[in-house]
Amino acid sequence: MTTSDVPSVAQFSLSGKVALVTGAAGGLGRAMALALAGAGADMALVDRDAAGLERVAAEAQAAGRQCLIIAADLGRPAEARRMVEETVARFGKLSIAVNAAGVNRRKPALEFTEDDWDFIIGVNLKGVFFCCQEEGRVMTAQGYGRIINISSLTSEVALSRRAIYAASKAGVTGMTRVFAGEWARYGVTVNCIGPGHMLTPMTASMFADPNVAGPVTARIPQGRLGLPADLAGAVVYLASDAAAYVTGQTIYVDGGYLLNFV
Repeated sequence: MTTSDVPSVAQFSLSGKVALVTGAAGGLGRAMALALAGAGADMALVDRDAAGLERVAAEAQAAGRQCLIIAADLGRPAEARRMVEETVARFGKLSIAVNAAGVNRRKPALEFTEDDWDFIIGVNLKGVFFCCQEEGRVMTAQGYGRIINISSLTSEVALSRRAIYAASKAGVTGMTRVFAGEWARYGVTVNCIGPGHMLTPMTASMFADPNVAGPVTARIPQGRLGLPADLAGAVVYLASDAAAYVTGQTIYVDGGYLLNFV
């Protein structure tokens, strides 16, 4: 083994890289964006919540990063094209993309409507597909890229009241593998992170009910709900050169929850 073969902490540095993060104003998106910024990446931050993006940008800029804010509705393919074009126009390249924008509605399967289907699938599956497509165009042309999609425990286990969400996330996992196979020859990796049961502003009211939080926590070997910051290591790893030989994979960050279903 030569010196160049020895793993180095420098492989995890994102200095000189440009990262685009969708859903960046939300709990999970914000945490991953700030993790990438902390590792050295400049940022394009995308969300419908412009005020929330301003707050995240201020945090990233405090770490010395350059930031571009893009308010967009990613249920529309033209918006995916615009966000990538604006990112490349500002920074000259796109190194990393984290597609974290997502929505959910919880109902019994018999009560979902066509509107529910169109809303959830439109953002979680259609939106992510066209984000990846636009990101992939740039990355395959430049011969380098890291795309990270957000999957879910529902890709592996049946969680009630989430039928459409489960369909959307299983779709994300499947198409991630296809993208990974098609784009590997161009130096582009495509992977998923699968968050476990996470305590975020969106789930806080649900988990405030001990009848909900208790049974969920009891099935997590680590004995606690996940926090957005728990995703930091996985996203920096997959975005870095340390993961150059990792593609088409899903890393579940779930405190061991899925161990109960093996």
